[in-house]
Amino acid sequence: MAKTPTLSSFRRVVVKVGSSLLVDSAAGGLKRAWLTSLAADIAALHGEKRDVLVVSSGAIALGRAVLGLPRGALKLEEAQAAAAVGQIALARAWAEALGAHKLTAGQVLVTLGDTEERRRYLNARSTVAKLLEWRSVPVINENDTVATSEIRYGDNDRLAARVATMMSADLLVLLSDVDGLYDKPPGEGSGAKLVPVVARISPEIEAMAGASGSELSRGGMVTKIEAGKIATTAGTHMVIASGHVPHPLQAIAEGAPCTWFLTPANPVTARKKWIAGSLEPRGALVIDAGAVRALRSGASLLPAGVIKVEGAFQRGDAVVVRGPDGAEIGRGLVAYDAADAEQIKGRSSADVMLILGYTGRTEIIHRDDLALGGE
Repeated sequence: MAKTPTLSSFRRVVVKVGSSLLVDSAAGGLKRAWLTSLAADIAALHGEKRDVLVVSSGAIALGRAVLGLPRGALKLEEAQAAAAVGQIALARAWAEALGAHKLTAGQVLVTLGDTEERRRYLNARSTVAKLLEWRSVPVINENDTVATSEIRYGDNDRLAARVATMMSADLLVLLSDVDGLYDKPPGEGSGAKLVPVVARISPEIEAMAGASGSELSRGGMVTKIEAGKIATTAGTHMVIASGHVPHPLQAIAEGAPCTWFLTPANPVTARKKWIAGSLEPRGALVIDAGAVRALRSGASLLPAGVIKVEGAFQRGDAVVVRGPDGAEIGRGLVAYDAADAEQIKGRSSADVMLILGYTGRTEIIHRDDLALGGE
């Protein structure tokens, strides 16, 4: 059997929190004591110099409570309006809970397009990366006020997996109504056994997934397995654990029952493999010998190192990077449209504002978005 990881071995952790854990369905209010305990767990990880991101549901449920809406299904426009009210309450709750530990929360609302369309993906990734650089805790949720039934994720398990892969997290924690994956539907007398480690998501593992859980939860074990596929393919480990306990992250660290989904890759390797082999290049950048040496030593590609721009690419597209002799050095996601790249090639990053009239990225391709040959 594969070895069970420990929480202390991960550097960047995404924690997904469902509505049913945050909101009391009977009283309609926030479960403040539980949130306080989770914030303490997050603060402990943060104090160990780990990056922590939260993907939090609860906006619609809290908005319903604030507005005093009756129980039952909401029409799309009603859910969107309830979310508009609930997002304020949700953001305030997280800001207060984390603020008690002198942590700053940053609210980030995303839609499907923000993690699927490359230009918006880069914007979202850069924003969250800056929050982490500032040692803030990003609190991310699907933007229910504008998402429609046709384009929305439909559950925050998959959203959390997309966020984890977007941010190259090495662990995704799904806090759930259940404490993990069972070999058959659990229940009194069923004899179901918890599966502690899943080395690979096989058809047999998928067959173990059941239907949706509680009233407030949009997803069940099926969506958690789908999230596991997204995460592990991108080099992110995942763990499903019960959120119905105080200090749920501490409980995982202390060996509470849970299910670990393992990946043989790591986030950076998997991401660079995706850039190198899965995206169709839309153009090319020819760079000088000094830039080639800099890239091979682990640096980003700066405008100063570019000597020629080829193609009609847009920001976020994949481009080929070639040396002065025309040989391919690697491939990367470019931070400027072709027209802008043409204007700033060979120039200092400090000149970008003067040339383009706006403050763009320092790098024309960031090293995290660059896959060199042989990597």
